Amino acid sequence: RAEWTVVGADGAADEALINEDGAVESGSGGFSAEPFFRTEAGRLYTWHDVRTRVSLAESRLPIPSVEWHAGPLTLTVTALAVGSDSGSSLIARYRIANRGSRPLRGTFYLAVRPFQVNPPWQFLGTPGGFARIDSLRWDGRRLLVNGDRGVIPLLPPAGFGALPFEAGDLVTHLRRGVLPPNVAVRDPFGAASGALAWPVAIASGDSITTAIEIPFERGSRGRIRQGDLAGVDAALASVTARWRSTVDRATIGLPAAGRHVEQTIASSIGYILINRDGPALQPGSRSYERSWIRDGALTGAALLRFGHAEAVREFILWYAGFQYASGKVPCCVDRRGPDPVPEHDSNGEFIHIVAEYFRHTGDRDLVQRLWPRIDRAVGYLDSLRHTRRTPEFQTAEGRVFFGLLPPSISHEGYSAKPMHSYWDDFFALRGFKDAEAMAGVLGRPADARRIAAIRDEFARDLYASIAEAMRRHRIDFIPGSADLGDFDATSTTIAVSPGGELGRLPAPALERTFERYWKEAVARQDTSTRWEAYTPYELRAVGTLVRMGLPDRAHRLLAGFMADQQPAAWNQWPEVVWREPRAAKFLGDLPHTWVASDFLRSVADIFVYEREADSALVLAAGIPDAWLDESGVQVRGLSTWWGPLSYSARRTDAGVTVAIEGGIRIPPGGILVRPPGTGLRASRASIDGRPAPLEADGAVLLQTLPATIRFLR
Repeated sequence: RAEWTVVGADGAADEALINEDGAVESGSGGFSAEPFFRTEAGRLYTWHDVRTRVSLAESRLPIPSVEWHAGPLTLTVTALAVGSDSGSSLIARYRIANRGSRPLRGTFYLAVRPFQVNPPWQFLGTPGGFARIDSLRWDGRRLLVNGDRGVIPLLPPAGFGALPFEAGDLVTHLRRGVLPPNVAVRDPFGAASGALAWPVAIASGDSITTAIEIPFERGSRGRIRQGDLAGVDAALASVTARWRSTVDRATIGLPAAGRHVEQTIASSIGYILINRDGPALQPGSRSYERSWIRDGALTGAALLRFGHAEAVREFILWYAGFQYASGKVPCCVDRRGPDPVPEHDSNGEFIHIVAEYFRHTGDRDLVQRLWPRIDRAVGYLDSLRHTRRTPEFQTAEGRVFFGLLPPSISHEGYSAKPMHSYWDDFFALRGFKDAEAMAGVLGRPADARRIAAIRDEFARDLYASIAEAMRRHRIDFIPGSADLGDFDATSTTIAVSPGGELGRLPAPALERTFERYWKEAVARQDTSTRWEAYTPYELRAVGTLVRMGLPDRAHRLLAGFMADQQPAAWNQWPEVVWREPRAAKFLGDLPHTWVASDFLRSVADIFVYEREADSALVLAAGIPDAWLDESGVQVRGLSTWWGPLSYSARRTDAGVTVAIEGGIRIPPGGILVRPPGTGLRASRASIDGRPAPLEADGAVLLQTLPATIRFLR
């Protein structure tokens, strides 16, 4: 099984794929272009005959490359997208190098074949595997596929040949060093294939380059002038610079021990922006090429923290237009429009992302503009909860459901039968809290009081239900649903963040929930443990453990998740990780960017998070010892509710120094700086050289900035 990654422009509607073998897919469900090299001696190199290595530009930017190594031959395939959200093209550059001591002669072939990079076991959304090619025609300048998709060689080939399926296998011709005789074919079976050929002669230590452009728009003539290979290199330099400035709006610099995390932050931001189509945030480019408010709200929260407020604003305004007259917010939207399936987390998520956007930007005008929709969303949630406040839910049998939202399938685990999911309820509570806050921002005291009353009553009912469910099901952890009393710590994380309920959740039950989760997750890292698959949505637990004051566990979990990237050099996760890494089983999308956003939110928590209970900003609560070495930690411009945060933390002979820059507002609860690293037990601290008291947990409370804190042994 060959893994793959996505190639595209920020916000563009179409994305290509490239796999570890160097094949590039022309678009969703489209044909692929695959390299071959035949030596003068008659040896044909395919993906099966070479060693491969994958990489990203600067090890972090979403510009992937695949290297082939075989004898003196090195072939590097680099894929990028040029253009913008209004239209773009795939560029594939092929650089062939001779590492041997003698000249390398042969023929480079680029085959266009009826296969997707997206493999056949990818059954959801865009089924993978076969890609129909009914016709191929070479007109001397470009190859037309199915009459309207162009493959444009940017260095003229020496020849082209094609054949229909009934005429045999294209690779058989390439092994003989000949092209099929036809420059145009039609294939009623839909499996035509063809190849472009470039003879090469490369001196020892030298290289040559060729490239193709595949416009995503049907019938397009292309964006790079044919014959202009310098234009390809210029396009690569331009795209690299653009991605660098895009992903570096807010940065976290780490030493060697944390470099993979640092690189994955940048890659994750890039992949999220590639997977979005215009304003529509989407978790994938194939299986999940739809926009969910669930994914969008949490992905939007991640983007806000890393400086991409405008993308979140575009998403909010676009999604708001699909709200029903009843106030219901649809669970997801695609090209067919909004999905009417009832998933009761949606309204709370919509309200929350509007509030979160305001907290990071101060854009009161957007809140004012959307207030009627926010108020209708509150009203719809209020009507839902009242369906469970009738007499039948005041009986011994129905009491556990009293005041909750009705059953839904927002949680995929309940898709077979809807359940009273606490996931829905915690998002509803989050929505009520945020709507009350926004009413206050807009100077609407009557609305604020009305919503606060709903919020408080709903919170009482929710916590009473959790207690009753634990009693009824005889469990000591917080259940995923009232019906089942099921264990689902990944779902429960939502109560902590973004729910903000850490201080109100029953502490013993919360501790047992994540103690059990911790044991199960660690056991999965033991090779003797039997397990089949898990989803990296569990990355949410990293941030939860940081907020619970368990940074050691958070980092061991994070290390496990980082080890399960597929492949590691592309800094990405699928939706499903299988115990057998190369099993031909459904993966979701690669990269799956709701997973990427869970990573971003959790990693941001390591460096700073808002503590809702007392309106404090908590810094450095999850930084491990290893990240304090060398140059230490460098946080630059990370967005918070109180403005952009910049600080550094590093180890010194006497302890640890944390230097916080100005430019951020002091929150009502102050800035609480935890001593970074777990090896240090500070006995004293200073602020700007003056002794400072230590809080009970060893932290220092700041009320002015800039400041330099020294934690001393």
